[in-house]
Amino acid sequence: MLYKNEMYKERKAKIQAIKNHPYFGFVILTLLMLVVQLLRVVGVDVPITILRAFGLTMIYIIIALGFSILLGYAGLASLGTAGFVGIGTYIVGYFTKNLEVSIFLIILITIVGAIVIGTIVGFISLRIEGMYLAIITLGLSEILNEVFKNAVNITNGTNGLGINGLVLFKNIINIDHNTIFVILAVFMFAIMILTLNIMKSPTGRALLAMRNSSSAAQAMGVSIFKYRLLAFITSSVYAFLGGVFYMSYVSFTIPTSWSLAFSLNILAAVIVGGAQSIYGIVLGTFMIFGLNLAVFQQIPLFIENPAISVVFNGVLIIVVIMFYPGGLIRLVNTISFKLKAKIRIWKQRRREYKYGVDSE
Repeated sequence: MLYKNEMYKERKAKIQAIKNHPYFGFVILTLLMLVVQLLRVVGVDVPITILRAFGLTMIYIIIALGFSILLGYAGLASLGTAGFVGIGTYIVGYFTKNLEVSIFLIILITIVGAIVIGTIVGFISLRIEGMYLAIITLGLSEILNEVFKNAVNITNGTNGLGINGLVLFKNIINIDHNTIFVILAVFMFAIMILTLNIMKSPTGRALLAMRNSSSAAQAMGVSIFKYRLLAFITSSVYAFLGGVFYMSYVSFTIPTSWSLAFSLNILAAVIVGGAQSIYGIVLGTFMIFGLNLAVFQQIPLFIENPAISVVFNGVLIIVVIMFYPGGLIRLVNTISFKLKAKIRIWKQRRREYKYGVDSE
């Protein structure tokens, strides 16, 4: 009997250690996404609109994670996200449709382009801060949007640019959405792990020190030049790759998709969820993007009056900023902590009651 109790305790400790692993939640989220896809593959009637909503939400999570490094850790405001994502989509469209370049080479070109753009904006941020930096990046995004509209030979202008498939090993292959969805889920899992490691690393601590006080960070030996460039490069790479996955999944891009509204929605997702928490980013992205794509667009009232979803997002942002400045993840953590405390008290009282009855 004693041996069985020890085995039970050991097994319970192992299960608890797995639950406490920092990647456990990432695995659960990824598996949930894959289960949704699997249900449709095996014949369950999962609406294609729901599946598409989950796919797009995963792409937006990747973009928002990069923005959280920039805003939540480095404390740098940017409204150029839409333009950077747009560049990623048009790189895929142009190199695939016109030059038939392999998607693997396109990803490499995209990363190099993101590093160049991120470095340029990072240099700008060394001389401009706060609201003025946001205005500069907004201006850059608007310039890019005008390029998307007028560089007809590359982007096909306001008619949008579409592709029929991706080039793999010199052949254009029409990869179905099921495969792209699985790749998206795996890539999102990898990006979440990478982002967590950045946040918990000395780089993340240096970024936080720079965010709290540039002068104090410099006094402690933190290079403002190095970490500002690194923050913008990281955010740009995430945004560009988000554009690559968007074009691979949707197979169509148009300039109106990459306007100021998209940048503001990414900003809202990070603020609403919690700028310094990966789970907060996931929650905020679902609230701003996923809820509208998966739920609101299936309700006739919201279909007939799309402005209602915009009003909902606006009210949500106001409520979060006023009452939960740390994001909804702080509210979730508070509720979870109180529930666990009540459960512990209930278990303790139950145990005391049981032992009291036995002793009598």
